[in-house]
Amino acid sequence: MKTIKYLFMMATAVLFAACVEDNVYEGPTTIDSVTTDKASPTSDDAVVVTAQFSGLQAPQTVTLTYSANGASNDVQMSGSGMTWTGTIPPQPDKTTVKYFVTVVNTANYTTVSKELEYVVGDPPIEYNKLKLNELFGAAETDAGKFIEIYNGSDNPIKLKDVLLKKDGKDTWTGIDGEVIPAHGVWAVVGAKGTTERGFSSGFSAKKSVLVELLDPNGNVLDKFQRGEEADGWGNQSLPNVKVSWGRVPDGSGKWMQTEPTCGELNAKTGEPDDTVVQ
Repeated sequence: MKTIKYLFMMATAVLFAACVEDNVYEGPTTIDSVTTDKASPTSDDAVVVTAQFSGLQAPQTVTLTYSANGASNDVQMSGSGMTWTGTIPPQPDKTTVKYFVTVVNTANYTTVSKELEYVVGDPPIEYNKLKLNELFGAAETDAGKFIEIYNGSDNPIKLKDVLLKKDGKDTWTGIDGEVIPAHGVWAVVGAKGTTERGFSSGFSAKKSVLVELLDPNGNVLDKFQRGEEADGWGNQSLPNVKVSWGRVPDGSGKWMQTEPTCGELNAKTGEPDDTVVQ
């Protein structure tokens, strides 16, 4: 009888110890760090947030919560083991983005990180680095004609509200999403509105013309002038040019007659054209 009682007590003790042991090993997950992949994001940058965890229970769900301009959003993070990531989409310039991470582990314990923040900051836009770079008016159809702009700065430049004028009248205005890469070009293709984002006026390769590039404040950045206004632009007949007028070198050189390179950097050589005002 004593033996049975002893065995019963031993079994009870083992079960109790097992329960205590399980409770000891269950607990919340520790958030060791929450970091971003960009120290100074611009309005073009999505920001990847990485959370590192430790603890005896693995994360089960991890949520990234961020707020921008008063709106709160949840992003379900993904990962395996103790490293999880989530992405905050691009936000407008000067936006303060606040964010934190919530983790629920396999034991259903919840841990919330402290709130962090960053401010979106675009570099100053150097509109004065924009230049007219190539013009082509000899295409067989208006849809093939183009006016090209060059960005001489070390940063991309957004073309929103940048303006092209032809013969003193507005013919094209940049919109959101149109960006010239650093030391790259942007071609406005299609005269008389023949393409969705073309320029609205005509463009002849055998008449006088004035094309001007202006910044969003109306300051003239650059111009291409062939011939003279006289009694009106386009009224002076000039030799028909069957190639492009391009700056050689790009963005800074004189206007030359060059082979067309729509949307690409200009040819390295060309022929002078005395009808173009330099």
